[in-house]
Amino acid sequence: MTAADAAARLFRDTFGDEPQGVWSAPGRVNLIGEHTDYNGGLCLPIALPHRTYAALRRRDDRHLRIVSAQGDAVVELDLSDVGAGSPDGWAAYVAGVPWALERAGHPVGGFDVAIDGRVPLGAGLSSSAALECAVAAALSDVFGLGLLDSASGRVALAAVCVEAENTVAQAPTGGMDQSASLLAEQGHALLLDCRDFSTEQVPFDLDQHGLALLVVDTRAVHELVDGQYAERRDSCEQAARELGVNTLRDVDADGLDTALGQLSSDLLRKRTKHVVTEIARVEEAREALRGEDFDRLGALFLASHDSMRDDFEISVEELDTAVTSATEAGALGARMTGGGFGGSAIALVRRDDAATVQAAVEKAFADKGFRSPECFVVSAAGPAGRDL
Repeated sequence: MTAADAAARLFRDTFGDEPQGVWSAPGRVNLIGEHTDYNGGLCLPIALPHRTYAALRRRDDRHLRIVSAQGDAVVELDLSDVGAGSPDGWAAYVAGVPWALERAGHPVGGFDVAIDGRVPLGAGLSSSAALECAVAAALSDVFGLGLLDSASGRVALAAVCVEAENTVAQAPTGGMDQSASLLAEQGHALLLDCRDFSTEQVPFDLDQHGLALLVVDTRAVHELVDGQYAERRDSCEQAARELGVNTLRDVDADGLDTALGQLSSDLLRKRTKHVVTEIARVEEAREALRGEDFDRLGALFLASHDSMRDDFEISVEELDTAVTSATEAGALGARMTGGGFGGSAIALVRRDDAATVQAAVEKAFADKGFRSPECFVVSAAGPAGRDL
């Protein structure tokens, strides 16, 4: 049974009716460009093969009934009761989507939905955005909004999902995750300019080059709503104010030293240094991929991780261990990915070395007494859409 079939069966078993269809959306891995999205910068994610599925049927009222294969009970509420911080828990990521669609002027109503999430939870692979985007794709179709039919419509749908997560779920994320889930193409990385949300598809077919991307879910706790993410975002916004710019994207890398000298604290200098140099690394990574220079890409991975560990201070020992052990075992490069404070690392490896690198990472974790990591090779997958 496919995952889409499983979601449809859950819908039938729960609600006693057939769904109008099943839609899915992928999680993402960011190749490079961390914490640059809310700074108006650049990032370079790929969509994962791992997806979240939503079997959905519209209703004629404003009632929502939500069930998850990963949950226990049906959540029921009225769309009129959805707002900032309400409901709480995982249902906020579902209920927030129709709320945000209405705020954006799109006519929607109630629905029944069965969710089956196949994106690893807590791994920093954006399971929340996959959930939002799967529901958003379904609502666009069943309410005839047509937002999946064009790139501009998908950009608008991504913005709706960001609003849902920021306001209803109270998670202060940027727009990278939702954009990757709705816009990334199979075999490509998505170069996303978060200043104007323009995109470019950059070829990323490692298999034809004898390479692979190994994801290491460290299984260390990954949580963005505990204040750490918000502190980093607030620091960046304060630095931009002190420099008199709209966002840190407006600080040119060539003038970074001058800009750092104008800031009021070492903390703001470190945060700014990471963002400005990380945006430059994304541009270099695009050129490395265009030129098929994977050694250069690996070196950029390592420089990015060093910056996140030392300047942005979002790594943890498990992430550092994954990066170090993978590199020592022959990876071309490795870095943490996602918001930090846990979650996953990625390693660019020769395909024939993937098992060796994975074994080295697992041994390093065992030697330090960490939980055993979950490791898997991924390719660049396609965007949200209808499955059944």
